[in-house]
Amino acid sequence: MFSLSSSHQFHLYKSACDMRKSFDSLCGLVQNELNQVAHNGSVYIFINRRGNQMKLLHWEPGGFVLYHKRLEQGTFALPIHNKTQISWSDLVLMIEGIQVLKSSHKRRFTMK
Repeated sequence: MFSLSSSHQFHLYKSACDMRKSFDSLCGLVQNELNQVAHNGSVYIFINRRGNQMKLLHWEPGGFVLYHKRLEQGTFALPIHNKTQISWSDLVLMIEGIQVLKSSHKRRFTMK
């Protein structure tokens, strides 16, 4: 069952990833390239060079879960910002194939 939600942290691996990699190899990328601990509960996102495949690595109690999606047509649109940490909404937009080209953020009251 797909058990990801907005309560998780999402980290995008910015380089192209070989989709033949599985649990252990992806954990190695998380540790060596992203300087993170793979079993901290975050979700790690990997995309291949052609941009038509995506893998999500996630630690759940009891073990790792690996989600893999391959597009039959088109590519995944990466978020415009250059951050490695992305939001749940950015991930959903990527998976659904929606690219936001221009948006404006309305000013809101915030407590400081």
